[in-house]
Amino acid sequence: MDLLRRYRDPFIVVVLLAVPFFFLRANIRKPQELNAFDSAIIRVSTPFQYAASLLARGVSSLVSDYVYLVDVKRDNRQLAYDNAVLRERVRHLEQAQAENLRLKKLLGLRESLPVDVVSAHVVSKDTTEFFRVARVTLDRSARNIRPNMPVLSVDGVVGTVHRVAGETVDVQLTVDSGSGIDVVVERTGARGFVRGTGDRNHYACRVEYMQRTDEVAEGDLLITSGVGKRFPKGIPVARVSKVVRKDFGIYQSVEATPVVDMSRLDNVLIVTSMGPDDSEAAAAEPKPAAPAGP
Repeated sequence: MDLLRRYRDPFIVVVLLAVPFFFLRANIRKPQELNAFDSAIIRVSTPFQYAASLLARGVSSLVSDYVYLVDVKRDNRQLAYDNAVLRERVRHLEQAQAENLRLKKLLGLRESLPVDVVSAHVVSKDTTEFFRVARVTLDRSARNIRPNMPVLSVDGVVGTVHRVAGETVDVQLTVDSGSGIDVVVERTGARGFVRGTGDRNHYACRVEYMQRTDEVAEGDLLITSGVGKRFPKGIPVARVSKVVRKDFGIYQSVEATPVVDMSRLDNVLIVTSMGPDDSEAAAAEPKPAAPAGP
């Protein structure tokens, strides 16, 4: 027993060294040089080699898949970042395109009007219980801007100059209860006077002095009449949203919605000169046209 314990470790070492040696020797010899012992070793080692080969291929495939997934995850992160960058660039380009389109329309309006104008951009809006006012800053200095001068946008009439402080101008919007514009129905030529409701919840106007016999319907466009040269003639002001014909009285009840989206107002034009007698007309307070008889 002591002898076995004494030589056990050396014996194990010899066996562990000899088995791989004989396996290698049998596998590298030429077929015609194999003896019975080599053939027996090959037959015995074949299942082990096959199992080892399968294990090696499995481990290699697992490692390859892991490395592939790591690379894919890294690529996905990079693609997500590139996609976010491209989306941001597209958003900026779309904003720049929209701004360019707005400025082109504003330039086209400026060139089409037979009046002198000064461009400005909106910096703030003030909505109170009593006033609907937008504050704009002039794009260039102009000393001839005075209260009650018309203010326009590419969509139509915005309002009139309310107060001037250097290059900052407060604009009284058409939806303000103190605003009034003489208009005609584009379709029929019926006369009326658009006045803001001053409603804090939404932008709205009412049309006063529209005779009960005048033809007007929902969807009709109201444009400036040009009376008194206060506004250029033919500029859109509002679109009729509701008509109530009364059974008695001279006038019918008409409500309208401004054609200009005041909540998205950005660039405007201030009309500074309309003709040789514009100074008196622009400075005068707005007055509705005298109503015709029933």
